Amino acid sequence: MTHNARERFRANPKLKLRDEDADDTAFSTRAANPKLGKSRAKALDLERTAALIDRISALQDKLYAQRKQKVLLVLQATDTGGKDGTVRALFKGINPMGLRAVSFKGPTDNELAHDYLWRVHQHVPVLGEIAIFNRSHYEDVLITKVQGWIDDAECKRRYAQIRDFERMLAETGTVIIKVFLHISKEEQRERLQERLDDPDKQWKFNPEDIKQREKWGDYQRAYEKAIRETDAPHAPWYVVPANSKTHRNLVIASLLLETLESMDLHYPPPHPDLSSFTVE
Repeated sequence: MTHNARERFRANPKLKLRDEDADDTAFSTRAANPKLGKSRAKALDLERTAALIDRISALQDKLYAQRKQKVLLVLQATDTGGKDGTVRALFKGINPMGLRAVSFKGPTDNELAHDYLWRVHQHVPVLGEIAIFNRSHYEDVLITKVQGWIDDAECKRRYAQIRDFERMLAETGTVIIKVFLHISKEEQRERLQERLDDPDKQWKFNPEDIKQREKWGDYQRAYEKAIRETDAPHAPWYVVPANSKTHRNLVIASLLLETLESMDLHYPPPHPDLSSFTVE
């Protein structure tokens, strides 16, 4: 399959999040070859993803050695959307020396005493590093807006501040990839129920998730607005259908690989007098 994930999944300027779109698996092997059985197609998609991760790992090694650029991958989703699973699936084979995952929970008292971007800015990637944000500064125009903690005017100001923040990051060497993991309301119901039913997953269940689910439509509209307001060439948003975890991982691996391949990564030149050295 040709490399076109960035084009295929780039957020539409008139984005509308529809439940049926979360089931899209157009990037899968079976979409290209419908005669394949489901199990065989899934196995091939897993193989494709593993091959992409190997290529990502090789490019990440060059990014780390070169230390001239940085990559920020932002993962946003509703509860149970698959952020943790994405991180586990795609980055377990990457050299941890040049990789950092940051999970943003509710702000502490100290963080609340600063501006809302303060806690985020501390965790942006350094030169040679890939940083993954599991949730991010976007929580401050999502839950805050849906819960009524900020009004429309403040939300509009924050969109502008986020645009400026991301432009500054881009202008100082950070390549930004923002991904919304799009699941349907029914898929979320099934995943929440699975957490209730599976003893090994019950620790993940939070009664607050049920309460927030009642505002599903409000959250979908908040995501649509935030994505439309902050999508930019230097900080693009991608909307990834995520009901299928296998398809989700394949798409995000493709997005990351295409981005890294566009960055002209290479190992730095050796010492100019390398030939004059010997090891006794």
